[in-house]
Amino acid sequence: MLDDLALFVTIVEEGSLNAAAVRENLPPATVTRRLQKLESELGYRLLNRSARRLQPTAEGWQYYERCRPLVQALRQATQQLDASLSDISGTIRVLAPVNFASGLLTPAWASFMHRYPHIKLELELSNRLQDLVASGADLAIRVGALDDSSLMQRRLGSAGLVMVAAPSYLARAGVPQDPSQLAQHDLIVAEPLRTWRLRRPGDGAEVVISPQAQARLRVNEMRLAVEMAHAGLGILLCPLLQSRLEVADGSLVQVLPAWMPEPRHVYAVWTQRRYLPARVRVLLEHLAEFAASSPLLQQ
Repeated sequence: MLDDLALFVTIVEEGSLNAAAVRENLPPATVTRRLQKLESELGYRLLNRSARRLQPTAEGWQYYERCRPLVQALRQATQQLDASLSDISGTIRVLAPVNFASGLLTPAWASFMHRYPHIKLELELSNRLQDLVASGADLAIRVGALDDSSLMQRRLGSAGLVMVAAPSYLARAGVPQDPSQLAQHDLIVAEPLRTWRLRRPGDGAEVVISPQAQARLRVNEMRLAVEMAHAGLGILLCPLLQSRLEVADGSLVQVLPAWMPEPRHVYAVWTQRRYLPARVRVLLEHLAEFAASSPLLQQ
């Protein structure tokens, strides 16, 4: 009914049905039909129409005078909102895991801010899963399976995992030859990797390990977990991103190399109830471009 009301105001302003049809880019028959529908819903005639003249009735003038300010205010608000949504400026709030956002994505944030100098970023980093809807954030970076089906998502890539230990620990405790032997070892469990899923590419064998029972250390900060593994405290499953330097220099070595840990998918997510403004869309595209060029994110 609001659309029909706005159309009625346009008809009065233009002085004819045909002129209103041209202004609104509608067929004249549609304008006539919607006017008749509005009059039927209101229960009185709004316009006196003849072959040469269109004149509002007394009720039509009263309705027009009262409704015109409302329609104008609505149009103005819509124009302002459209301008805001299409403007590549303003503030973007992003939720993201600490290590991922401050490690791999650091160059992406920097290059984005250089590219779009009129956008301000608010990065809220936490290793705990934050409520995107309740926080009011525009976008979130999530690593791992998404349980909330109400969120829109775009996959950026997959983060590879590796099982590692210090040579000093393996010299002391022995080198496991099979996943079942992990039960005899000290394990370091880093949140959120509470379940270890391993697959042997050679024959497709798979195994799922719940390491909490024999965990020597449990920690919710991945970089600290890597440092504890480096200190020889046990075997750790962690993102390659966090341990690649130690693996490269040999201070951490891969354990059970024949078994490949299941990679974790990386997503950008946002709420279905929020239309993405232009400033958020350009950030999403920038992150996708960065991820596609990163060797540490498998596509």
